[in-house]
Amino acid sequence: MRSALRNPYVYALFVIPTIGLYFLFTIYPMLSSAYYAFTDWDGLNDPKYIGFHNFTTALQDPYFQNSIVNNMYFILFSVFVQVPLIIMFAILIGSVKRLQGFYKTTVFVPSILSTAVIGILWQFIYNPEVGIVNKFLGLFGIDTIYWLADMRYALWAILITNAWQWMGFYIVLVLAAILAIPRELNEAAEIDGAGGFQRAIRITVPLIKPIISVIVMLSIAGAMRVVDIVLVMTKGGPVSSTEVMASYMVNRAIRYGEYGYGTSLAMLIFVIALVLTALYQLTFGRTKEEVTY
Repeated sequence: MRSALRNPYVYALFVIPTIGLYFLFTIYPMLSSAYYAFTDWDGLNDPKYIGFHNFTTALQDPYFQNSIVNNMYFILFSVFVQVPLIIMFAILIGSVKRLQGFYKTTVFVPSILSTAVIGILWQFIYNPEVGIVNKFLGLFGIDTIYWLADMRYALWAILITNAWQWMGFYIVLVLAAILAIPRELNEAAEIDGAGGFQRAIRITVPLIKPIISVIVMLSIAGAMRVVDIVLVMTKGGPVSSTEVMASYMVNRAIRYGEYGYGTSLAMLIFVIALVLTALYQLTFGRTKEEVTY
């Protein structure tokens, strides 16, 4: 047995199949995409090499530019609205004495549901005739709002739905960090006369900064890859007002059969995500937070 473990071919026997699968399902598709991005291809006929035409067309495409702006809205909403709400709810749940497990389970449930289920559920909620949102607003004399058919409200409706689906997952992560803080710190601050808000701002939030940084990074990544909720609820409409980069790529490639152009959009999305990640790492990621209790 020991002689077998000293043999490098034994290790190669276990590693090579994994490397082969990784190359087959990851490296090869990436290289194929890089090739097809420079071609005019409809998925059926032979691809025709056209150089950088797909990329120049995409950069000048007003619909793709609009989808980039919508992705930026998702990022801004996630970072400046969703993250503060996540921290607030996590602190509130962490402060309760009874039914804490019930609250954790309740907020976490939406994140384990299928996006298709979430989208259909919120389509009923936003329904102009029987939706609970319009029913509630009608109590105050507000006219019927077509949330998913009006360009002014459709994107906001999806932003809220997407936040509702994923906030619970992040709340549980932040809550785990909060519950790891020694009780003695909060008890000492309470004895000194600090209220709940002061303890949250001066003790809890500073001590969970590392996990907050992770949450921000995950929120940015999630905002960049959002696509399914858009396709389920609006398919990018009305008039492309809710189109994001990934949904625009899917529509151009699948619906219109422009696989070469769709692949070039995928490459551009990859580059944009890479740039945003690098910017975040250069600005905030280098700050090392060492928490000691």
